[in-house]
Amino acid sequence: MIGKLRGKVDAIGESHLVIDVNGVGYEVQASSKTLRNLKVGDDVALTIDTHVREDAIRLFGFQSEFERSWFRTLQTIQGVGAKVALSVLGVLAPQDLANAVAFGNWAAVEEAPGVGKKLAQRIVAELKDKAPSLSLSGYNIPTGSGPTVPAPNVPPSGLAFAEALSALTNLGYNPAQANAAVAVASQELGEAADTAGLIKRSLKELAR
Repeated sequence: MIGKLRGKVDAIGESHLVIDVNGVGYEVQASSKTLRNLKVGDDVALTIDTHVREDAIRLFGFQSEFERSWFRTLQTIQGVGAKVALSVLGVLAPQDLANAVAFGNWAAVEEAPGVGKKLAQRIVAELKDKAPSLSLSGYNIPTGSGPTVPAPNVPPSGLAFAEALSALTNLGYNPAQANAAVAVASQELGEAADTAGLIKRSLKELAR
């Protein structure tokens, strides 16, 4: 199974790109957000989700393990296949999707092409309990006193979110409530927020 591809962008289509890896071209399906950030000739490294069927092998590319985790989990919801999952990730970055789930903001999910109101509501409702664990996906969050190291391609702001969420759940807060509180704190404090700041603001939110 292919888990990662590194090479040069050889071509970009409406819903895919071709990555030249040492002279071999791999066709990779990707979200519109990922495709917009690339151009022909760019060096690229994508995390890959490989789907094997009797008649075809399809590759789906993501900018981080965090994003791939959301892609996989979205497809556990009835009515959501690979195409719809990519559509959702094309309009909402992983952390934005986590926030939409935490706030119950199905309207943000409905903006994805191919997603109607009922499906958007189902996605938000069914992901609510899964969002906390997904927010930790793609990170090396310590359980002891060792150093915390972000996974490749994971933004520092996302790491602070995950660390704050981990701290609150370790304090005994309900994962869904903790996720919602950290989402509020993250939105108010912005991308520059560090872990300590997010925890402090989240605790205020939880105390209401």
